[in-house]
Amino acid sequence: MSRSRSYRKRPGFDIDGGDEVHYPTRPVDKDKAEQELVINIKKATSPDETAPKQKHVRTQYHFGVAYVFNLYCPDEVQTFKALITVHKVLQEGHPNTIKEAHGQTGWLETCARTVATDGARGYGSLIRTYVQFILAKLRFHRLRPEFNGLFEYEEYISLKGIDDPNEGYETITDLMGLQDQIESFQRMVFAHFRHSINNECRISSLVPLVKESWGIYRFITSMLRALYRRTNDHEALEPLRERFNAQHYNLRKFYYECSNLKYLTGLINVPKLGQEPPNLFDSGDAPDLPARPKSTATPAPPPAPSPDAAAVNEQARMLKEYEDQQVALRAQREAEERVRLEREAQQQREFEERQREQGERERLAQEQLLQQQMLQYNNQAAQQASEYQRELLAMRGQYERDQLLLEQYDHRVRALEGELAASAANINAQMASKDELIKQLQDQVTLWRNKYEALAKLYSQLRTEHLDMLAKFKQMQLKANSAQEAVDRMERMERDLKAKNLELADMIRERDRARFDVDRQKSSHKDELERLRRELNFANERAEDATRSKGSEVSSVLTKYNRQLNELEDSLRAKQLQIDDLLVKLNNASGDLERLREEKDQEIMILQEGMDSTIQQLSEAQQNQGLSEEATNAQIDTLILDNRKKLNDIIDSILQACVHKVDDAIYELESPTQAGNINSTPEYTLSMIEKAVNSATDFATIFNLHLGGDAGGDYVDVIKGANEFAQVLSDVLINCKGVTRLANDDDASDKIVAVARGAGDVGLRFFLNLQSYKLDLLQSAQRKDVAMRNNHEARAALTRLSEIIDTLVPKGS
Repeated sequence: MSRSRSYRKRPGFDIDGGDEVHYPTRPVDKDKAEQELVINIKKATSPDETAPKQKHVRTQYHFGVAYVFNLYCPDEVQTFKALITVHKVLQEGHPNTIKEAHGQTGWLETCARTVATDGARGYGSLIRTYVQFILAKLRFHRLRPEFNGLFEYEEYISLKGIDDPNEGYETITDLMGLQDQIESFQRMVFAHFRHSINNECRISSLVPLVKESWGIYRFITSMLRALYRRTNDHEALEPLRERFNAQHYNLRKFYYECSNLKYLTGLINVPKLGQEPPNLFDSGDAPDLPARPKSTATPAPPPAPSPDAAAVNEQARMLKEYEDQQVALRAQREAEERVRLEREAQQQREFEERQREQGERERLAQEQLLQQQMLQYNNQAAQQASEYQRELLAMRGQYERDQLLLEQYDHRVRALEGELAASAANINAQMASKDELIKQLQDQVTLWRNKYEALAKLYSQLRTEHLDMLAKFKQMQLKANSAQEAVDRMERMERDLKAKNLELADMIRERDRARFDVDRQKSSHKDELERLRRELNFANERAEDATRSKGSEVSSVLTKYNRQLNELEDSLRAKQLQIDDLLVKLNNASGDLERLREEKDQEIMILQEGMDSTIQQLSEAQQNQGLSEEATNAQIDTLILDNRKKLNDIIDSILQACVHKVDDAIYELESPTQAGNINSTPEYTLSMIEKAVNSATDFATIFNLHLGGDAGGDYVDVIKGANEFAQVLSDVLINCKGVTRLANDDDASDKIVAVARGAGDVGLRFFLNLQSYKLDLLQSAQRKDVAMRNNHEARAALTRLSEIIDTLVPKGS
């Protein structure tokens, strides 16, 4: 399908994608646009069981789904058609439509709850399943916003997540889950078809399903191939490949069932999948994987309209101030960071100095204690006291070390609190500067909006003055026309007199033509008699040639049979020689010899019977030679009938080709993708219609002459007349498609297309009714009425079409 299409890049709507922004050159009546949008939504969600028209759905692509979500749908058919509309807008609408729909899930859940068990018309379960699918689609887009509604975007963007196999695996798993939900919903749609009721509304829900499933299928194929190229662990990807193969077979069955629905194939081109799943180890046309981005790039802002020099300078000044503030904040943060590092280094040095002093005091105390121990080593009590004193000194040293560590931790906590406060102050300053910048930008937007509204008011005032001037001009033109009416009446009388003289001259010409036709008919009768005599002589000559050829055939048969008889006699002699040799060699095997002799005797009898039957056939051939002349005459008649049948088949094939040509023109007329002859004008189209009327009359006259065997009705004339009529009718339909651009509204355009379609159908029936297998069912007297009746219908249809096209001709021309 390439029925492939992602969101079309339309100027003025793809703001985030960096496309060209469209600024209208004239004011738009917002109230009128909203009224037309509401009317189109009501038409798209009418209570009739028909498919929502594409032209009504297309108007909502630019406005999103907000108006649809505000719609009240009391009927289950209206609810189902509203869900179809929402699904199509999510697929092909503005990219922001999906973001807007995330906040409208409550409306979808309400649609699923308000319908009864199965509904009065059988849409209840379909609506609930459809709501579940749309909610799953919205959840997927919320998790992965880089996807569009149809899952179609450039390969180098679509495969950016495969650089991480885990992320690629999760993406493919989510896509396959969404594909399974599409499969379950389409099965339910097919299960709810009714044989006795129009299924057009149900079939229309399959259109977005086909598009979305095809986009997901193509995307999964590219991602799986990229994963196989990226990783060597194929066993880990085996579950994905098995699931992909199962979905391939389900999709193939789904597309086959859709291709059997004539109404669906008239709306979209249903994709065709192969018998076997595609080879995932073959890279195909998929590009190499891009390197995973290390940082998120900020998208470039969209191009803005060309403002004046003052606005440009103001914006440059604002941006300069904002950049200066950012530079000052960065310098302030760097200075604070340097101060913090210096403070931490100073604290570390003080801590190390205090720790060294404490160690020195502890060492001196230990030395004093040792000196006292050496003086009092004889006293046991003094030794025990000194031991306690040493432990006390050790505990005091440990306490001082702990106090130093606690003091260092307090300094570090206070430094971190100060750093946190500085960071908060910097963030608040940045937010304040950004708020100020946003406020200034909003003021500029308000200024431009006011300028735009002023221009809109000025334009509406100028348009009103222009309409007043047109009204005055029409009044003056009416006054001038009233004075011209008398002159026109005199000229009209003169033209009528000239027309009467021309009609009299035409009548005289018709009388002369009738006399000439009588003379021509007499001469044609003489030519026909001479032609029949020539054909009779030719038939007699062919009969004599056939008699001579039969005599030569009989002589050749006799020669062949004599040759076969000689061959049989030679073979008989050879067999006899073989028997004699066997009698000499097998003297001791008498039993076998007797058996062989019996077999040879049987062969001789069979050969003798064959010769007898050959002689009998020769005698029968001589007897049947007398009947050959009658068979030859019958063959001549058969050849004449076969020749006539072949010519009729040629005429039928030419008529069928004309049917195909007109059918192609009707298809181009009804196709929304074809614009027809865009250079066509109503006057040119009217001339083509008049030419088609004349061609139809000429073709019917030639065909009646052909049926009567009269002059002017040869096969060449019939073929020429059919081709000319088909070509002119095809040109008429294409030009009618081209002039629909001049219609005032869609109803007038649809009416032109409908009337042109009717004329094309009449032309199709004209060619089909003149084929030989249909004329053979009628009597000879009724065959000529067929062409005249179809000619009358074609003239009537073309006359109606001419009246419709005549309304497009400007009144002053």
